[in-house]
Amino acid sequence: MSSRIIPVQPFDYVVFGATGDLTKRKLVPALYHRFKDGQFDETSRIIGASRSKLSEAEFQKLVRDALHTFVEKDYQDEATIERFVSICTYVPVDASKPDESGDLGAALRDDANIVRAFYLAVAPDLFEPIAEYLKAKKLYRRDSRVVIEKPLGHDLESSKKINDGVAKIFHEDQVYRIDHYLGKETVQNLLALRFANTLFEPIWNSAHIDHVQLTVAESVGAGTRGYYDESGALRDMIQNHMLQLLCLVAMEPPASDDANALRDEKLKVLRALRPITNGEVATKTVRGQYRGVSSETAKVASYQDELPEEKKGSRTETFVALKAEIDNWRWAGVPFYLRTGKRMAERVSEIAIQFKPIPHSIFDHAEGAPKANKLIIRLQPDEGVKLMMMIKDPGPGGMRLREVPLNLSFAETFSERTPEAYERLLMDVIRGSQTLFMRRDELEAAWSWVDPIREGWERSPDAPQTYTAGTWGPTGAVALIERDGRTWYEGTN
Repeated sequence: MSSRIIPVQPFDYVVFGATGDLTKRKLVPALYHRFKDGQFDETSRIIGASRSKLSEAEFQKLVRDALHTFVEKDYQDEATIERFVSICTYVPVDASKPDESGDLGAALRDDANIVRAFYLAVAPDLFEPIAEYLKAKKLYRRDSRVVIEKPLGHDLESSKKINDGVAKIFHEDQVYRIDHYLGKETVQNLLALRFANTLFEPIWNSAHIDHVQLTVAESVGAGTRGYYDESGALRDMIQNHMLQLLCLVAMEPPASDDANALRDEKLKVLRALRPITNGEVATKTVRGQYRGVSSETAKVASYQDELPEEKKGSRTETFVALKAEIDNWRWAGVPFYLRTGKRMAERVSEIAIQFKPIPHSIFDHAEGAPKANKLIIRLQPDEGVKLMMMIKDPGPGGMRLREVPLNLSFAETFSERTPEAYERLLMDVIRGSQTLFMRRDELEAAWSWVDPIREGWERSPDAPQTYTAGTWGPTGAVALIERDGRTWYEGTN
């Protein structure tokens, strides 16, 4: 066992929605990797629960198949897989028909030293019935934990309703609202970069930073997933993932790494976001929808072509760009430009911190003008941190200035496998660490800021701007940033 692996205490992890796609693609592989690395052993139990009438053997086959399908071949060890499968059991549970369900209580151990966690990998409308089922069956304990997945509502009102339903049974300190972006190693390294080094914090403010860009681009389309048309890019990405990234960039140093100390500072950022309302929606936001490509070399369907017939003409956005501003002393006058979309030029998630130019250049006769420094934090793929700096090009014959990166590549620096986000977050639940999970007031503050944008779009007669699949979005997104005399960072500029 690596010295970097800190074992967790034994647990009973109940996964509702155990036959669903999230469980097979993410949860089962994540738990397997933690088991393989020795973070827990056969003293723990993974208990699948869903409406399907499966036997334990059938569920174990589902787990085994998921591992063979979604775990990289290099990490598939058959002996370890069989050991892992042996701690997986299954109970058919229908929270709406508790009398027709199996005996989940019999699968749980009544031992205060064994952590009891419930992962609700189900639709949000089932959160409250499942919570009530656990209470009615006397499976709830004050020290148990519940993990809930997005979407946590489609606006502030519906979000409050979902959280109220869970809060009838579980206290806030028991609720873990998961956002897998916060479990990414590079996102956590943003905290280390800022608060474990003296280099950046003195210049992490409006006196030295010109603007900040956050990009989360996907090269895949929405496909035929029905839920996406009900959410769109604003709800699916901006309201949770991207606002959380913004908070980590912009927040004040917390007093400690205590979960509430950190979340208090994130909440302050969300509450300091300047509202985008009424006429500003048209000037500070852009929404787009991808159109298809048909050529000899490529054929990609448009978003409209992917929709079922009854949803044709949908105005759901597959792209959003917006300009956010934070009204506090640290960030006054520093715009934060956010953009996210489907079917974009490449899959990339990164944060670009653009510093201000030098106040005076002494290199009037040099070849190549000095460029302002940039700090690029790449979340995926090729995770790493890159600081763009000016140096003299080697050789005689005058001063030739060139921009070069100081490059920290995670893959090159750390030879070990980098754990996936769900691996960290699933174990944090067992540890009782809520640092990387959203608190309810954070969630509601994010909805309060996003709702006026959505309402402004709904009132507008304008449809989303179209953009060609495989590009960086509609022309309106370019205009959004260039009217401020800036340009989007795309890896080369």
